[in-house]
Amino acid sequence: MLMSAADYRESLRRYAPRVFVDGRAVDSVADEPSLAPGVNAVGITYDFALRREHATLMTARQGTSAKTVNRMLHINETTTDLLYKLEAVRLVCRESGCAQRYLSHDALNGLFQATKRTDDAHGTDYHQRFLAYLHRVQDEDLTLGVAMTDAKGDRSKRPGAQANPDVYVHIAERRADGIVIRGIKAIVTGAPYMHEFLVMPCRTMTPEDADFAVCCAVPVDAPGVTIVARPAGRPGEAAAKFSGRYGQSTGVVVFDDVFVPWEHVFLAGETEEGGFLTTSYATHHRHSCIGARAGFGDLLIGAGALMIEANGLDPDRHGHIRDAMVDLIKIVEGFFACGVAASVYGMKDPAGSIMPDAVFSNIGKLLLATQIYDMHRLAHYVSGGLVVALPGPDEDHNPETAASLAAVLAGRPDIPASQRLEVARLVEDLTASNQGGWYSMISLHGGGSPEAMKREIWRNYPVMEKVELVERLLERGVADEGQRVSKQPGRCCATGCEVPEIGKAAE
Repeated sequence: MLMSAADYRESLRRYAPRVFVDGRAVDSVADEPSLAPGVNAVGITYDFALRREHATLMTARQGTSAKTVNRMLHINETTTDLLYKLEAVRLVCRESGCAQRYLSHDALNGLFQATKRTDDAHGTDYHQRFLAYLHRVQDEDLTLGVAMTDAKGDRSKRPGAQANPDVYVHIAERRADGIVIRGIKAIVTGAPYMHEFLVMPCRTMTPEDADFAVCCAVPVDAPGVTIVARPAGRPGEAAAKFSGRYGQSTGVVVFDDVFVPWEHVFLAGETEEGGFLTTSYATHHRHSCIGARAGFGDLLIGAGALMIEANGLDPDRHGHIRDAMVDLIKIVEGFFACGVAASVYGMKDPAGSIMPDAVFSNIGKLLLATQIYDMHRLAHYVSGGLVVALPGPDEDHNPETAASLAAVLAGRPDIPASQRLEVARLVEDLTASNQGGWYSMISLHGGGSPEAMKREIWRNYPVMEKVELVERLLERGVADEGQRVSKQPGRCCATGCEVPEIGKAAE
């Protein structure tokens, strides 16, 4: 059953997670003001799925159950599914900045592939367990947090060699009815307002690291789970024109001897398949990140155009402004085009699902990760210096200053100063506030560092095909030369110069 945003908020009240924000315990996540922007952002994915005009993008038919489900929980079956998912993520993120729930989609798709591969290799029944779990999640329209990034400890050492094994989540005990896990996941998007966590390995493992190759589902309020989180956005701040309403919390999640029944365990020591899950999830997630940051780019393009208008400039007449806007558009649509290509060139996985092309997914994510700062710079350039010289929003209602400020801070005479100030504050909130810096950081490191994407591009790019192409051309050139020389043995063109036989030049 598809929920609305109100249903989602109400569903959070059925859980009682142990959550701390800014050093204090949170009694009710659904009613906590500091988390409200995050709840609002995820809520967009629920409400948009119920709107008729968005149904094609935001819902899909699940092949394994024949039920209509939220796109954020769907297993992709065609390249069209990939394209619709990309567009859906852009749609919800242009509204919310970052709707976060697409991580649920990415993890579920990676697990669909990995559990099938594990069963085929080891004769396990993980895939059937996962399908039962998937269908319940879809039926209840849940939102899942991806608990993937471990604390890691000493980065020079593998998980099994750490002085404190709890810097990686690992299996502490195996029992007849399930497993017990311990450790810390350091970065979990939206952690306080998730329904459940999908615990996943964050790197490839060796056989010595088998206890760390674990994947399982854990309710957000399971005994032994503690969430230490930051506020979502900038709730309550008058200047937070966007992030006061929409934002993103992240949390450190501590698993302190948490019991997981076998039906919710999807990997338990299969190191090779754990590594595959890590890279499979990363490809799905980087593909989704492209749509997410394109949606954020839509906000910057729209805000930039409004600022240009309010400043009294015309891109058709002021070439430097037009060029900057074109550069911003080029960046956004350039990395989004990689997402489209990754969708079109998606490959069928042995599990039966479809996988976005790894090269285009990683190139698109690498472009947005490294160009997010250029996006901010260009938004600042076209907006002008008012963004950094804004008086506080309280001055808008100060009888001592409001009138004089309105008189001098207006741009075009037909656009009120208040409108120009509102757009300038929006640009500041998105790019120059602590929230703006946050968007930059999650764009750079979310879904893996740029180095991780470079490795995946190099690992998957068909360099040898290009080498073989050039070798064939060189061989053809040599063959053509031999064919030409054979017509006039020992002679070069019309000059009659003596030439050595082919293959004898080096002697």
